[in-house]
Amino acid sequence: MDREPVRYSADTPLSQRVASMRSSAIRDLLHDAQRPGMLSLAGGLPAAELFDVEGIERAFAQVMRDAPRRALQYGATDGQPSLRASLATLMAQRGADVPPKRIVVTAGSQQAIDLLARALLDAGQRVALERPSYLAALQAFALSGAQFVALPADAEGAQVEHLFDPATPRPKLVYLVTNFANPTGATLSLERRRALLDWAVRNRVVVVEDDPYGELRMGGAACPPLVALARDVPGAAHWCVYVSTLSKVLSPGLRIGFAVLPDWLRDAVVRVKQALDLQTGSLAQEVADRYLRSGRLAERLPQLRAAYRERRDALCDALAAGFGDVLRFQRPDGGMFVWARFADGSDASALLPLARDEGVIFVPGAAFYDEGPDPSTLRLSFATLAPAQLCEAVERLSHAHRRLGASAGRAARAA
Repeated sequence: MDREPVRYSADTPLSQRVASMRSSAIRDLLHDAQRPGMLSLAGGLPAAELFDVEGIERAFAQVMRDAPRRALQYGATDGQPSLRASLATLMAQRGADVPPKRIVVTAGSQQAIDLLARALLDAGQRVALERPSYLAALQAFALSGAQFVALPADAEGAQVEHLFDPATPRPKLVYLVTNFANPTGATLSLERRRALLDWAVRNRVVVVEDDPYGELRMGGAACPPLVALARDVPGAAHWCVYVSTLSKVLSPGLRIGFAVLPDWLRDAVVRVKQALDLQTGSLAQEVADRYLRSGRLAERLPQLRAAYRERRDALCDALAAGFGDVLRFQRPDGGMFVWARFADGSDASALLPLARDEGVIFVPGAAFYDEGPDPSTLRLSFATLAPAQLCEAVERLSHAHRRLGASAGRAARAA
């Protein structure tokens, strides 16, 4: 779980803000995932065996043949023009007609979130997000000194109607993973998307839509992104930000993310990026651009969806067989995660060390709450293991859970 933060002292003169930060529970568990024989249901990593190595290698060769000097040189802070044009085409395929000039290329979508936090938030200002929420976004906003307004979530995503309550403090920014949310796997309904846009215009609040998983849909009907729906809500485009990444569908090693920004925000974000890293690597951008223009992504998406659908079903079927009504969850329509809750009140954080001993790891749900976590929740990723491995992982997890119950029973009798 989270490592304790380094305490501020004269010998460790960190800023108070950094000294109070906790390490990511998910990143820490990646060390355990490297242990021989360990089966990891923890990190949200894409399946490495599904990387299009041949296609990326071909794109790299084309770059080094056709434009090596441009690829090896510094580039514009907002991104290589050719890649921004390709990303605009990708957005059109997702239903949003945005010009390349509104796109800023970032070092993964995580940097886009960080840039937005720096550009928009002063210490003490409020960010509304679903509860539970994406851990790394919580970290980025907390580092900017933000306070949080929690929105309960259900099968239709964040309950945005809580924002409409006059008793709810008005945030400066709303952040939501709209498709197959991390960690819950829920998708924000079309009705809630439209209601959120109406509210944002009336209240002059920025809405940040984070969409890393939208292309990994395995079932159900897709909803248009907010930046597309904004066309039908007068004034909404002024308040809409869209963030996405190529990490989940191409390669996280390229570190290519992007943000679609309104004009008034774009230049500010670019200035912040200039101060942080000058630009995202030119070579990776050129490779990503050649890959997108080759058409291979569209060709490979059905293969990715089929593989992840098989893994999702294997995990969900094994959970139902191994735990029955003790573990409650919903089968997600896409993404990489199953969010579950123990009906018997089992503490997932107490379960983790027992599971680790059995050779399986997961992320306790408490990691995804700013405060007041539900200790009986846990997030399980099906992305990186083959179906047979997922069945074995659930068997190990079930054995650890039985050990936890037996230990609790002994403690109760001793009391």
